[in-house]
Amino acid sequence: MAVTTAAGRLGVSPYNESMRVELRPNWVEGDVEAVIRAAYRQVFGNQYIMASERNTSAESLLRQGDISVRDFVRALALSDLYRDKFFLSGPQNRFIELNYKNLLGRAPYGQDEIAFHTDLYNTYGYAAEINSYLDSQEYRDNFGDNVVPSYRGHLTQRSQKTVGFTRFFQLYRGYGTSDRTQGGTRARLVSEIAKNSASPVGSGATGAAVVGGSGGDREKLYRVRVTQAAVAGSPQVRRTCTEFLVPYEQLSRKLQQVNRTGGRVTKVDLA
Repeated sequence: MAVTTAAGRLGVSPYNESMRVELRPNWVEGDVEAVIRAAYRQVFGNQYIMASERNTSAESLLRQGDISVRDFVRALALSDLYRDKFFLSGPQNRFIELNYKNLLGRAPYGQDEIAFHTDLYNTYGYAAEINSYLDSQEYRDNFGDNVVPSYRGHLTQRSQKTVGFTRFFQLYRGYGTSDRTQGGTRARLVSEIAKNSASPVGSGATGAAVVGGSGGDREKLYRVRVTQAAVAGSPQVRRTCTEFLVPYEQLSRKLQQVNRTGGRVTKVDLA
C-alpha cells in the first residue's frame, strides 16, 4: 500500500505502514498469537477485551488448526460479547454500520445495503446477518480464509465507490480511537445515506480526520498520481506511474475512472 502525505494527515498511515496479518502454512505459535490479537482488535473496533471475555474455545480451535482465520472471526462476531457491545447497546442502523466497518473494513455505500441487512435480520435472525458479511464474495476477494479483516475504506480499489472514502471517516477517527469512543451508540451515517450525499474530509490540528469541513478549493487544479497495474497476460513486470491534472469539479469522476480501469491512486495534491 502506498504511504502518502495525505494518509499521514488523515490518521490512516499506521494501516498503510502495517503488513496484512495472515496465518500462513507452517506457522509457529507467535504467528497465531499475532492473528488472535489482530482479530480481536479489528472485530471489536479496538476496544479493550478483558481476559475473562475472550473466546478461549475458538482460540484453542485456531491454535489446533481445526478452524480458519475466517471461522475465528466468525466465532468472535457471533459471540455474546459482540452482540452485547454492538447489537443490544444501540439502534440497528449503528449495528449494520459497525458490521461493515469491523467485518468488511469499509462503510456502507447506500440505503440499499442498509435495507438489505435490516430485512435479512428481521427475516432470518442475528446469525444470518453476521454470516452474510463473512460468506460474501467481497470478503473472500479481500481477505480469504487466512487473512484478518482490516480497514480498506480509505483506499482506492476496484468495485469500491468513492463515496465510501468520506463515509469511512465518519466511522473511523484515528488509530487510537475505538468504537466505544467514536460516536457512541448513535448511528453516524443515517442522514448522509438517506440523502445519498457525502461529507468532505479534511485534517484537524491533531492530524485526525475531520468530516464536514470545506471540501477543497474549487478554483484549483489537482495533481492525481496513479499506479496502473500490468494487463493480464502481459510480460510487463513493472507498474507504470501516470500523473493527471484535474479540475476540482472533475476530481470524483476521474477517481472513479481510475478504479474502473484497475489503477490505484497513490497521491492527490494541489498542482
